[in-house]
Amino acid sequence: MKRELALEFARVTEAAALAAHKWVGRGDKEAADQAAVDAMRTMLNRLAIDGEIVIGEGEIDEAPMLYIGEKVGRAYHEEEAKDELEEGEVPYYTPVDIAVDPVEGTRMTAQGQSNAVTVLAVAKKGSFLKAPDMYMEKLIVGPEAKGKIDLERPLMENIENVAKALGKELHEMMVVVLDKPRHTQIIKDLQKLGIKVYALPDGDVAGSILTCLVDSDVDMLYGIGGAPEGVISAAVIRALGGDMQARLKLRNEVKGVSLENDKISNFEKSRCEEMGLKVGEILRMDDLVKDDEVIFSATGITGGDLLTGIYRRGMIAKTQTLVVRGSSKTVRYINSVHNLEYKDPKILHLVK
Repeated sequence: MKRELALEFARVTEAAALAAHKWVGRGDKEAADQAAVDAMRTMLNRLAIDGEIVIGEGEIDEAPMLYIGEKVGRAYHEEEAKDELEEGEVPYYTPVDIAVDPVEGTRMTAQGQSNAVTVLAVAKKGSFLKAPDMYMEKLIVGPEAKGKIDLERPLMENIENVAKALGKELHEMMVVVLDKPRHTQIIKDLQKLGIKVYALPDGDVAGSILTCLVDSDVDMLYGIGGAPEGVISAAVIRALGGDMQARLKLRNEVKGVSLENDKISNFEKSRCEEMGLKVGEILRMDDLVKDDEVIFSATGITGGDLLTGIYRRGMIAKTQTLVVRGSSKTVRYINSVHNLEYKDPKILHLVK
């Protein structure tokens, strides 16, 4: 993919974050998510790409969102982007697969809490695992512990192996775990052993990235979260040179109910079979993301451990965006100041 596309995708997440920021603290997570979706779709359709959403916010019957299988980019919306073309220009559209989470942390956005971001990952066609929207168990580490994890082994054994690879004692280890009821006992057990637990209320993509950043104390992420977020995490972890293993889990396994009486779990099982996936099978990095040529962009909505949140005064807004190019392993932080009066009318409508 062209290097210039990295900046273009940064503009996409910036627009989505600005749109969502309007709803920070207003208690309406659906409105925040919809605003981000509308901004993201508008910007994607202005890019010189032949894009398909392979990880999105639902199936085709949920068309108001960025749904799985939706086509985006100038290849399909040339009329919307005609002002972007030079006179006589012969268009070329880069074919890409796209994974999106317009607002990772809708609840945090609605409640004005930290660590809400908008994220997007892009790769060559066929690079991303196509997985149903269901639960996924994840184990993630940074580059120094690559090859030292095995999801078939007990969690404690994995932590010990990673600690050894990092040259740390157990009491020096920091593990991110989502603060959900399903993880309550795990968090208590780790803390009893003297292991530091960073319990995030939401946002396992942001937590995943912290395992790979040089200025982060996080050594590992473990937990059960969403499969779409898992694939997005895999994209950026691959781009950063880290490692990840995962496995799909049915809702009844996580919620502790009978499969026989759980229509959702039975639907998830049938969807996996249709897509050639096996529930419970270990998925390694090459299964999740097949190629290093990944572009990842995330823009902060509210401030947090990963990114500074949006600061706005009137129609002037400041954003911070993290952009990663997997082919060069380059990490960039882009600080931008936006005069919203000069935004595209469709974006201005969402942020005003």
